[in-house]
Amino acid sequence: MVIGYVRETCVRIGLALSQYGPFARRDAVIEVARGAEALGFDSLWTGDRILDPVNPRDRYPGTADGRMPPEYTTFLDPLTVLTVAAAVTERVRLGTSTLNAPWYSPVLLARTLTGLDVLSEGRLDVGLGLGWSSDEYAAAGVPWRGRGARLEEIIDVLERIWEGDPVAYEGVVSIPESRIEPKPVQRPRPPIYLGGHSAAALGRIGRRADGWLAPGVPLPFLKATWDTVRRAAEDAGRDPGALRMIVRMNPHITEEPVDADRLPRAGTVDQLAAYARDTGADEVFADLQQTTSDPGRMLDLAGRLLTALR
Repeated sequence: MVIGYVRETCVRIGLALSQYGPFARRDAVIEVARGAEALGFDSLWTGDRILDPVNPRDRYPGTADGRMPPEYTTFLDPLTVLTVAAAVTERVRLGTSTLNAPWYSPVLLARTLTGLDVLSEGRLDVGLGLGWSSDEYAAAGVPWRGRGARLEEIIDVLERIWEGDPVAYEGVVSIPESRIEPKPVQRPRPPIYLGGHSAAALGRIGRRADGWLAPGVPLPFLKATWDTVRRAAEDAGRDPGALRMIVRMNPHITEEPVDADRLPRAGTVDQLAAYARDTGADEVFADLQQTTSDPGRMLDLAGRLLTALR
């Protein structure tokens, strides 16, 4: 049984779990979870989407036309998918990149995350973020303004509940002095990683998180942003060397090499492996759900990428 977590000294390699588009099926979740573990992946990851607005108020940051990928219209709940994966795997870690924390009740979120850590026997990585769509906040019934402060308080509540009993809190929620069990298997708590790249988000990561959930972006921007996170940690009196950088790639895998400026949104397996190595990240994971629609093909590409990386 896992009773804590330690900083890894080698690059870990993960895979986004079947969750959206044609992969939003029970059989696909199970096939990819089992297959990824058998191949030797270190981790499985899920994301968080509520809806695909027909007339969006905000541009999606990852596409030229500002629209979400069409596959995002069909999206399974991230923690439900990880729970299924926990039941059919034994070793791989299970993470969210990212869970849009302000959408959720802090106490109920703590209960669900704790349950997942307990049922997976201590394999949970808690990745939290703010998202980018005010339409989704409206649908969740949560104010768009003040979302950063709400995330800070949610982290406060999670840590208060996880650190021990009795629990009491006054802020975004009011928790009377109470006993809240069980506690997570990982002590003192599961690792908390944060996404984002605004000045406020990077400062928050440096002050509060165990690491940064970084987007797959050109290497100069990635490394400069990571330097900002590390400085923020140092300014907060923390050890910047203890933070982990976890990079997510959402590539279209090609058979022919692409120009370097298209990496890592597209590229051959070898190009993507080279990009992943050059990030200097502690962990890199790939979401292949937009490069194929078949679980078997996904696992084949994932295995090729894993071999190239290792």
